[in-house]
Amino acid sequence: MEHREYEGEMEDRVAILTSDERVRLDRDRLAELTSQLGEQEAENIICRAMEELAVRLSFTERQFRQGKYAEIRKSARALVAIADQIGMYALARVAGDVIACVDRGDEVALTAVLARLMRIGEQSLAAIWDRHDMRF
Repeated sequence: MEHREYEGEMEDRVAILTSDERVRLDRDRLAELTSQLGEQEAENIICRAMEELAVRLSFTERQFRQGKYAEIRKSARALVAIADQIGMYALARVAGDVIACVDRGDEVALTAVLARLMRIGEQSLAAIWDRHDMRF
């Protein structure tokens, strides 16, 4: 927050930072799943993975508010595995960054990286629900 004093009055200015980070799904990974499992089974796997990702993201955020770092780490590891399975590599990478922050005990960085994880997670889930992205 920036403070400026004008004629004895203090003006507070808050900078609003926005993040515009694009996520992309690995269509090759989705096509590979479809090729290996068939369209229906691949879609079932992807839907279950998306449900689990949503649950894990919420759980991870809740554990952070409660200061349960071991649980954050465990949940982030599951996020990495699930996201890798369905080609959400940005989400997997950021979940790995969460693990690194927990391992270092860096609460300031963890706060920022966890916020990024939530943004990337929401964007990734929205992208896969987009019917254009569901065509593999």
